[in-house]
Amino acid sequence: MQGQKHILVVDNDAARRHQIETVLAFVGEHFYVFSEDEVDQHLTDISNVLTIICCGEISTKLQAVIKAHPACPFIYHDIVDKKQVDGYVNVIGELTTPLNYAQLTELVHHSHQYHNNLPSKRGLSGPNSLFRSLVGTSEPMQQVRFLIEQVASTEANVLILGESGTGKEVVARNIHDLSARSKGPFVPVNCGAIPADLLESELFGHEKGAFTGAISTRKGRFEMAEGGTLFLDEIGDMPQPMQVKLLRVLQERTFERVGGAKSIKANVRIVAATHQHLEDMIKTNQFREDLYYRLNVFPIETPALRERKEDIPLLLKELISRFSAEQGHSVRFTDKAIESLQEHTWAGNVRELSNLIERMIIMYGEQVVNVGQLPLKYRHLDVDDYQPEYPEELQEREAINELFSGFDYDDDEDDTATLTCEQDSAGSAQGKTVDLLPNDGLNLKEYLAELEVSLIKQALDKNDWVVARSAELLGMRRTTLVEKMRKYNLQK
Repeated sequence: MQGQKHILVVDNDAARRHQIETVLAFVGEHFYVFSEDEVDQHLTDISNVLTIICCGEISTKLQAVIKAHPACPFIYHDIVDKKQVDGYVNVIGELTTPLNYAQLTELVHHSHQYHNNLPSKRGLSGPNSLFRSLVGTSEPMQQVRFLIEQVASTEANVLILGESGTGKEVVARNIHDLSARSKGPFVPVNCGAIPADLLESELFGHEKGAFTGAISTRKGRFEMAEGGTLFLDEIGDMPQPMQVKLLRVLQERTFERVGGAKSIKANVRIVAATHQHLEDMIKTNQFREDLYYRLNVFPIETPALRERKEDIPLLLKELISRFSAEQGHSVRFTDKAIESLQEHTWAGNVRELSNLIERMIIMYGEQVVNVGQLPLKYRHLDVDDYQPEYPEELQEREAINELFSGFDYDDDEDDTATLTCEQDSAGSAQGKTVDLLPNDGLNLKEYLAELEVSLIKQALDKNDWVVARSAELLGMRRTTLVEKMRKYNLQK
């Protein structure tokens, strides 16, 4: 059971174990189910255990196990006496009856958060626990995770490069979370969102009366991040005068508030990020070369989503799980819909994917989304809307009904059927019997097929082969007409 973290389910009731197995399999987590007698052999190494679900009566032995493993979160379900789990800090929640996808994914998410917030994570056995937001098994994501683990324990400045929406702040938070400064604050600043004349005060703070409106002394972001990490997002948008002042702080590790004369020590780790090409900006004198080399001690490049399309199914699962936990609503995508999303270029990267999922949850909450339900620009596969498959007899009957919907069948006294046609004034056959059957007979199936092809061609020609309008003229659904065109190999 080495490798990916998994869930352990301890339950002596076989029927209840089967129910939990069904839900866990649907959620997609790795899990193992066993009775209480097998606890010892499954808990020899808890480094890869995400959480343990205890069901039924919590025996003294199992209570001792919970107490002995505070680093492992526990979830309980259908227990006889809740007092059996009171007082344990690692009991994070209860699975209620009936079991459902939403509550289980929420508790699984809480389990991941529990591991992320453990103190002294780098001292634990096994690999470091990263934020779930860094989802993906592609080679570029594995490289990013490797670089994070290499640099996190150091004090080196880090420069994160990548397009907008690739998760640069997520990488910065992981570096902070796995560093010795994890107990300190993580303070993000978007250098491009703050006006140039206010950025100095925002970073370094100001003294009372330093400028108009400074009615009191205010700490800046450097002071707020004392003992922790300061994340300077969009560093490429920082004005030149501020670049000079930031360089001085990086060199001397001291700064002064605006309007102040007292030097303040800066015990802060700097992690910067940008979507711009700083080396090109250096050539045009938009960014200082000396500041660039101060920040670029350890560069990490976040890959664009189009460069790791194989991660899209995992990202979908993670983002849907997160929205489900936050909003109580979910959505599912068919395999064809996922294939279509993997063909998209994703200019907005993971942020664009997150926005799409939120939109789909709003429009199709608790439903299954196929290619036809995706917004037009995400439809990269030619897949028709789902139509039920009828037996051949029903298809023939449907064709007959469509072709002869304007005719009435009347039974005369001799129990022989006659066909009367109700045409408009342009046709002279109204109310008269029409003899369509040749004396030597015909193959009805072939005749109807030829007639159907003829009428479909006429409808398509009249509407310049616009399928939607032709289907309306024939009184059938667009997808039905498409299937008939495919069946008879009708092309413009």
